Amino acid sequence: MKLSVLTVPLYSMNAEDAFKYLSSLGVQALEIGTGGSPGNTHLNAQDFLANPSKIDAYMEMLAKYNLEISALSVHSNHVHPNKEIRDLAHKEFIDTCKLAQKMGVSTVVTFSGCPGDHPGAKYPNWVTCSWPTDYLEILKYQWEDELVPYWKGATKEAAEYGINKIALELHPGFAVYNTSSLLRLRSEVGDAIGANFDPSHLFWQGINPVEAIKQLKGAIYHFHAKDTKLDAHNVEVNGVLDTGSYGDVLGRSWLFRTVGYGHDYATWKEIISTLRAVGYDGAISIEHEDALMSVKEGLESAIKFLQNVLFFDKPAEMWWA
Repeated sequence: MKLSVLTVPLYSMNAEDAFKYLSSLGVQALEIGTGGSPGNTHLNAQDFLANPSKIDAYMEMLAKYNLEISALSVHSNHVHPNKEIRDLAHKEFIDTCKLAQKMGVSTVVTFSGCPGDHPGAKYPNWVTCSWPTDYLEILKYQWEDELVPYWKGATKEAAEYGINKIALELHPGFAVYNTSSLLRLRSEVGDAIGANFDPSHLFWQGINPVEAIKQLKGAIYHFHAKDTKLDAHNVEVNGVLDTGSYGDVLGRSWLFRTVGYGHDYATWKEIISTLRAVGYDGAISIEHEDALMSVKEGLESAIKFLQNVLFFDKPAEMWWA
């Protein structure tokens, strides 16, 4: 496995300073944003595609600090009902695929997107229940008319640039947000669709990441190391569907935390062990979104924690096997 970091929290630093800092802490790989919600401060896909010499210099800089790229990330809503937003999302996704090919990166991380509830909608509509049955009609429209057609076309176009691992982050608010929705899209579109597995989005839904990993064997293409702390009192009062401000630390039902501050070593060791058991030995990429920690403290805490959890070597052959 490789210890990786999504570099977004370090956008106040230029790319080289960020890379030097992370390398000094023992980080081995980087997940780098190229557009969408991660932004492109450390890697502007359009600029680099227009100036190929920048790609060579960038790769040399990574090698200088003994780093590799685990994935390029362009989290967007590819099926947004607003055509302008949808078209930009697709362009940034395809530009990212083009750049990934030139940089020798095999995995692109993004969201599935969430459509509106009818062709004339202005905003996405995330369905969370099956009754009244109007919601099932919305789901039918979203999947059959929007989501599946889009991703059939997008995966075909991505394959033209050698990208056959599209890691969709399981994230509430989007059509693919749990184990079954990821497997459904994968079954309808093909094996280019896989998961960017982020336990933090599963913990608060009541999903056991270990069991989800088992169900997704062979379909996990990237992994985010981020934790969630559930507030038992607030959950008992209001449940887990929380639309309150992330800044309301004491009032929320759950809060994103640095790994180890939501669940203990035993939980994370079981998650990492199950990843290895299903054959995943790729990047474990830290995503820092902890409202109670500074970027420096959060990243360094997560790095130290994971260095005591990850498997950095291949498993040994058992003498009795």
